[in-house]
Amino acid sequence: MKQRKLEMLLEEIEGFAKPELELEQYPTPALLAAEILHFAYMQGDLATSVQDLGCGTGILAIGAKLLGTEKTVGYDLDPKAIELAKNNAEKLKVEVEFVCSDVSEVTEHVKTTLMNPPFGARVKGKDRPFLSAALRTSEVIYSIHNRGSFAFIQKFIKPAVITHSYVAKFPIKRTFDFHKKEREIIEVEIYRIAVP
Repeated sequence: MKQRKLEMLLEEIEGFAKPELELEQYPTPALLAAEILHFAYMQGDLATSVQDLGCGTGILAIGAKLLGTEKTVGYDLDPKAIELAKNNAEKLKVEVEFVCSDVSEVTEHVKTTLMNPPFGARVKGKDRPFLSAALRTSEVIYSIHNRGSFAFIQKFIKPAVITHSYVAKFPIKRTFDFHKKEREIIEVEIYRIAVP
């Protein structure tokens, strides 16, 4: 499937009606999700098993399944997010398992983790449990972080290594009261991490 076709399908995914600020529920934009998924697909990382940690709307897990991943699981500790993700998977006619769980409790081993963890904008270090869970349970990780995180990520993941990284745009619609603009575009870094 071409990247543009995938993006068009992912645009059908419904977002949060009432996102939780403390959980930093900013949905991954379809364009960015399709870009990451297509890159992972081209690297051969989506063939067998994929997990989406902090899956939210389910966009990364659903996208992986659309690209032919055999087994796809999404984890989120918010039961409302799990319901939304299940509805989105149903809408796009793909079979994805969604589990209501804290990422620290994830134990099943998979080939690849895809994730858009909290950036820690509200509470510093919120991305760390996600990175730790991914390092413990997968061979390859694709993760989205604030721009300027490279040195921290590189140090935190050792002995795992960043094989690829690039800067991307992440549009955020006005979601919470403190947002001043209708749409803000922030720069993020996408990392592909290989776990030894």
